[in-house]
Amino acid sequence: MAYFLNSDFKNNEFELMSKDKYFVDKTHLIDEINSLIGIKDRFVCITRPRRFGKTVNAMMLASYYSKNANFKSLFDELEISKKASYLNHLNKHNVIYVTLNEVPKASCTYGEFIGRYISLLSEDLKACYPDLKLNENLSMSDIFTQVYQKYSQSFIFIIDEWDYIFNNNLFSKEDRENFLQFLKDLLKDRPYVELAYMTGVLPIAKYSSGSALNMFKEYNMLNDSKYDKYFGFTLPEVESLCKKQNKVTFNELKAWYDGYKTSSGLDVFNPRSVVYALSDGVCQSYWTNTGPMDEILYYINSDVDAVKDDVVKMVSEVPLEIKLKGYGAEQKELNNRNQILSAMTIYGFLSYCNEELRIPNKELRIKFDDALEDKSMGSVSEIVMKSNEMLLATIRKDTETMEKLIQEAHDINIPVIKYNDENSLACIITLVYLSARSKYRIVREMPAGIGFADFIFYPNDKSKPAFIIELKKDSTPDEALKQIQEKRYALALKDYTGQKLAIGIAYDSKLKKHSVKIEDI
Repeated sequence: MAYFLNSDFKNNEFELMSKDKYFVDKTHLIDEINSLIGIKDRFVCITRPRRFGKTVNAMMLASYYSKNANFKSLFDELEISKKASYLNHLNKHNVIYVTLNEVPKASCTYGEFIGRYISLLSEDLKACYPDLKLNENLSMSDIFTQVYQKYSQSFIFIIDEWDYIFNNNLFSKEDRENFLQFLKDLLKDRPYVELAYMTGVLPIAKYSSGSALNMFKEYNMLNDSKYDKYFGFTLPEVESLCKKQNKVTFNELKAWYDGYKTSSGLDVFNPRSVVYALSDGVCQSYWTNTGPMDEILYYINSDVDAVKDDVVKMVSEVPLEIKLKGYGAEQKELNNRNQILSAMTIYGFLSYCNEELRIPNKELRIKFDDALEDKSMGSVSEIVMKSNEMLLATIRKDTETMEKLIQEAHDINIPVIKYNDENSLACIITLVYLSARSKYRIVREMPAGIGFADFIFYPNDKSKPAFIIELKKDSTPDEALKQIQEKRYALALKDYTGQKLAIGIAYDSKLKKHSVKIEDI
């Protein structure tokens, strides 16, 4: 049994995945990678958030290249078979496929962790090349060099989850530096390396100082214009998958899981969530509570107040204009706004395109909504915790309570809601109605009648009222209601048979007071 060298187990996993009902053919990636084999720039590292298909693609490459496999019948049916390079490399290479997330036992040392990989890899090479001379003084690079010189054999290295020990904060800083040195010694300037393809969540630049792994060209969520369409599902791919079932609509999938963008502006969906939704027949949040989200929120809450302001804007669906510089600092040194927002993008919590930053979709908005309730968010959480009270007051047309809650939110010291621009009042309304998101579909700047309504609330429970909110600064709620009527915003609710409300909310900047008025539609 081979553990890492031309492993049957790893290869057969991709064959099983390819038979899945919701499998998406990404084999054009193979043609791209084929062009790197045997050239100087043969080192590529692709980092993406969890759930974006890194492991599936790594197994696909291993199955295609591995000498110990015969997958011609499988790949003949896939898109790679149409490419000129298809047969040039099909099952013709020695492949070392390593997933670096395998810890031999709880609380193991770094020596035990890396020692296991060295031992098993040595066993694989000895089984394949019985005449190898091994001793404890030889490094892995020495052993591979011996194979190269004695048998004229070279290797393709496919390394998945390269960053596992960093992402999980395992071992000491010195141990992690030794790990980087191990990878450098194994791969850099080695003639036996035909190709090195590496994946992870975190960028190498975050950890690898100096020249440790500088032979890798790195592609991440911020800079990838070459491989971006192979990670995540594109809009046409999701439309095609949706036709394989009849429980979940394409529009539901788009609302829940779309929102990421390629560098060329193509829509990209979270693939694992799409597959789960189609398999389960229901759209819901499949984004589990993971360490990185907690860590990112830790920095937001404890360090940079400006980021809290940014999060409030984005939760309110106001895009954040910023030029991200990337994520190049150690995890415990995220100490400025740009680093934090870059990190959140790398982890997949934000979407970045054309120097605009957004919360990508409903699945992630739910997570950010939950984050705003955290007590460490200070003043923001105080507003959010009262948002159910605001919804109840609206339903019973208690304008006095509504005015009081909006005023309280305004008076709290949050820079984004100091009414510097038109979006500021909308941010307050978003916060004071945050809990309504679980009970209503809320659309901001909704095309309606002959204009755009500021907010329209569509209830999930048809016994609850639907309502339209129009906002005015330095005007009156009567003017807001008049606009709802004159621009016929109620046409957006023409098919709703329950109670419908028109709500005018105005802010007087001289008196610094809000007023609210409600009418039945």
